[in-house]
Amino acid sequence: MNAWPIHSAAAVLAATLLTGCVPILVGGAAMGVGVVHDRRTAGTVVDDQTIELKLYDALDRQLPPGNHINITAYNSAVLLSGEAVSAQARQQAEQIARTLREPPVREVYNELVIGPPSALSSRSNDTLLTTKVKAALLGIHNIPDFDPSRVKVVTERGVVYLLGLVRPQEADAATDVASQVSGVRQVVTLFEFIR
Repeated sequence: MNAWPIHSAAAVLAATLLTGCVPILVGGAAMGVGVVHDRRTAGTVVDDQTIELKLYDALDRQLPPGNHINITAYNSAVLLSGEAVSAQARQQAEQIARTLREPPVREVYNELVIGPPSALSSRSNDTLLTTKVKAALLGIHNIPDFDPSRVKVVTERGVVYLLGLVRPQEADAATDVASQVSGVRQVVTLFEFIR
């Protein structure tokens, strides 16, 4: 039996409980009420969730065992983070992501490191850093219409990746705030700019 649908449902439930968002069902996919603040359309949010689920399934079936790959889709761009067991597995993961056609992937950011999977303590620290960065973003008050929920934060090995549809001023402020959080080794911005 393939366990990924169960894990995915558990992840969605956990995420909604941790963020305080009330889940709603749209097109068969659970979404939080936070989509109201999102600059992506509801259809794009659903597409991003579908991309993640399809890629997790494809990577699980097509890659050799032993990888620790996280997939984050935002506005049809995919961030691959974590560890791949070899250069070949790293390249294959990127190729699988690039060839997904339904829904289509626009861009792939391959930030996979070649090596053994990170330790549980490292992953726990990354989760803590993500929470600290999200909390720090709440302190940005000097930009009209800035909503910290529009900035997606992903952390791997102390490196913080920031994604979102933002204005340049919002990107600068979010990057500055994230870089000042204790424990953050580096901030990588993968923002898309809007006018």
